[in-house]
Amino acid sequence: MTVSDPIRVVIADDQQMVRTGFRMILDAQPDITVVGEAADGVEAVDLVHATSPDVCLFDIRMPRRDGLEATRMLAGPDVANPARIVIVTTFDMDEYVYGALRSGATGFLLKDAGPILLIEAVRAAAAGDSLVSPSVTVRLLRELAVPRRSPRAVPLTERELDVVERVARGRTNNEIAAELFVSLSTVKSHMESVHAKLGARNRVEVAAWAWENRIVG
Repeated sequence: MTVSDPIRVVIADDQQMVRTGFRMILDAQPDITVVGEAADGVEAVDLVHATSPDVCLFDIRMPRRDGLEATRMLAGPDVANPARIVIVTTFDMDEYVYGALRSGATGFLLKDAGPILLIEAVRAAAAGDSLVSPSVTVRLLRELAVPRRSPRAVPLTERELDVVERVARGRTNNEIAAELFVSLSTVKSHMESVHAKLGARNRVEVAAWAWENRIVG
């Protein structure tokens, strides 16, 4: 995808009305085009292989193959060129959401989040960033029952921990830069370092790590 090319999107949801609504919202944007729709997880995987979209929007609960398994097949740890998949779900406390995160999803969005966040989530994913609904992050990831670890035990600097905490709260890079009074390029540099040190492929995995290790209060 070049700067002038539109962001190519695949939508997978078993509800026709949802797919139609998402398509109308996204196709109305000059920089986004929907290249295909799928009604279940099997169709979704085949469609992604056939069209190589820039971003995928997957529901979790779909027939034949659910969004969790489809995400793992297309973006799991063993996938060489993982797809950028945003989970769009009704279930902000559904146990499947965390499983989708570990399967390689790059973002989470609730279906009632509205058209603006939907568009922002697609653009963020296409840019290699993520948009994670703060309600999903805070209400789900903080429930992880794991032992507390001291930040001193992890290979991150104090400023990197500041960035990671804000990522876990759903902040964008621009918001982090404003809160820490640094440039956007500085935030991106910190994120690159964090990804390398934690072995995380995207900011969703960084957010999960932060909540698991109680970096977020």
